[in-house]
Amino acid sequence: MIGFDYVFCQVKLLFLQIYFHSMQNIRNFCIIAHIDHGKSTLADRLLEKTSTVTKRDMQAQLLDNMDLERERGITIKSHAIQMDYLKEGQKYVLNLIDTPGHVDFSYEVSRSIAACEGALLIVDASQGIEAQTISNLYLAIEHDLEVIPILNKIDLPGAMIDEVSDQIIDLIGCDKEDIIHASAKEGIGIEEILMAIVSRVPAPKGIKDEPLQAMIFDSVYNSYRGIEVYFRVFNGKVNKGDKVKFVSTGQTYDADEIGVLRLDHEPRSSLEAGNVGYLISGIKVAKEVKVGDTITHLDHPTTRPIKGFEDVKPMVFAGIYPVDTSDFEELRSSMEKLQLNDAALVWEPETSAALGFGFDVAFWGCFIWKLFKNDWNENLV
Repeated sequence: MIGFDYVFCQVKLLFLQIYFHSMQNIRNFCIIAHIDHGKSTLADRLLEKTSTVTKRDMQAQLLDNMDLERERGITIKSHAIQMDYLKEGQKYVLNLIDTPGHVDFSYEVSRSIAACEGALLIVDASQGIEAQTISNLYLAIEHDLEVIPILNKIDLPGAMIDEVSDQIIDLIGCDKEDIIHASAKEGIGIEEILMAIVSRVPAPKGIKDEPLQAMIFDSVYNSYRGIEVYFRVFNGKVNKGDKVKFVSTGQTYDADEIGVLRLDHEPRSSLEAGNVGYLISGIKVAKEVKVGDTITHLDHPTTRPIKGFEDVKPMVFAGIYPVDTSDFEELRSSMEKLQLNDAALVWEPETSAALGFGFDVAFWGCFIWKLFKNDWNENLV
């Protein structure tokens, strides 16, 4: 007859195996690259290779959903998506936390990097290492990320494979064998990149039994459901319906819906340490959601907020006036709507003897791109 102690130990061992297995099979990573080095194209190939997106739904620059991003080939707003990858019979969950490709977004890049354990360093074989690559690489090194160097666009006639490989070795001190040769456009080296993510990027570390400690790395406004908060859980667990608190603002909300970030949002009943997901709680005011803020439970809050939080500071200032003074209220309404998508936008009314009523505006990169396009109706929500 089997003793009670033996059965108890076996059940405990099973639970421990499930606990660590779920953590060990998660990989959180980002992509670091200079503008036009192939970051968005590589993300497309990863989504295709992991069958995250069907051929019918696939389109170029899938994660770049703004018209301007597609037109200029620059990732302006960061994105995140979850993929499943099967290796040797084991299923791995890969959370790609994409980063903006423009230098204006260094803080947003830093928060995306802080949510990861690894980074793909993409370098164009025909252009070599450029300034923004180095800038974002230093952010990754500061956060102790595992860096996987990738030499992209090796299919181009002007590719300088040996010269650029030497640049990468001098920059990060890796071995030549560590550099993966790839062409995102032609689909070369994609399988090797996925295998490197699984084998070289460490699994997340976290304790599910600790108080909830999660970091907001992005947010998106939904005109029907309010602001969708994207976050990474470092410790603890959040369940649907929990009362949560945003530490820096002191605001409390109900977690009406939580889930993971597939091509379409997939609701889940809970999200545990190590995972990445979204939260919807009917937030309507953009200023209540700050990138880098810590989410915790209202009843059992964490005593260790995520380090590195700072308020986003506007970088560009301008006076904006309507052509026709009768359009002042319409301009005000447009500014309010635009502020929902860009929390860095700050404005206040001002008057000018020559121009009449207008606004003194301070903004960040996302807003300035919209101004350059000069198509307000297309970009307002």
